[in-house]
Amino acid sequence: MVEQPAAAKQRYALSFTSGALLMREAVIVAPLFRREDDLLKVRALIAEENLLQARTVASGFRLAREVTQRLAVLTGNEIELFIQATSTERGHLLWAAACRRYDLVGEFAEEVVRERFLLLTPTLTHEDFDSFVRAKSLWHAELADLKDSTRRKLRSNLFRMLNEAGLLSGGRIQQATMSQRVANALAARTPNNLRFFPTTNAASGRA
Repeated sequence: MVEQPAAAKQRYALSFTSGALLMREAVIVAPLFRREDDLLKVRALIAEENLLQARTVASGFRLAREVTQRLAVLTGNEIELFIQATSTERGHLLWAAACRRYDLVGEFAEEVVRERFLLLTPTLTHEDFDSFVRAKSLWHAELADLKDSTRRKLRSNLFRMLNEAGLLSGGRIQQATMSQRVANALAARTPNNLRFFPTTNAASGRA
């Protein structure tokens, strides 16, 4: 496939510098999200009661915005599943949410993490991320213009997400062994969201 020129490419959203997988925050916010189904109202409720126990108004706003934006890409059924899920299941759902919310994360998951797993080269290093960003920056000026400090922060948070989701440990990619209900929910998406995980379709859905 011929790459589009940079001007025709949609810009990557790069605001995943706040928190990592946001498991604690999502557990608090998901029931509100189910009840209200209104992004702005949920954020207002979080702010009014400082539900995320942020130390400053600014950090509270950033966390509330980030967690609600990620939960917003889950379906109603997935929100219900998240509320009653185990910690492992929640990690898988939140990783899928991060991949949907951020194209850069999703593409790294599919093109680097899953690809290396399938090729039986399960190590993952910072250089793998840096090389990935350099390649993408040929078509995305927002990546080419990143400060080194911002790139390192993005890389750090992405690797933290992978670790918190149980998909990376000690620099080695871990196969995602999903519950059947999470695998079914992710496979029901078009395109199939199992592509974001280091697994084969045959290996997913184990108890």
